[in-house]
Amino acid sequence: MESEESSTSLSTAALVAIACNTLVAILLLLLCLILYRACRVPSAPETLPVLAPSEEATQKMNEHKYLLTP
Repeated sequence: MESEESSTSLSTAALVAIACNTLVAILLLLLCLILYRACRVPSAPETLPVLAPSEEATQKMNEHKYLLTP
């Protein structure tokens, strides 16, 4: 007959499976956190987009737009 201790303990394979599932759960939570932060729409952008023209360039374009030509 088996001893009472071995009948209530988990096998090595079960412990490895629990450890792997815990690791996968942590990675999934991390992925969800990254996706949440990446997909948030900022309410007030702090910086201008890189491709947006500067205020000085916009003013020059507006002046050039209204120049009268002979």
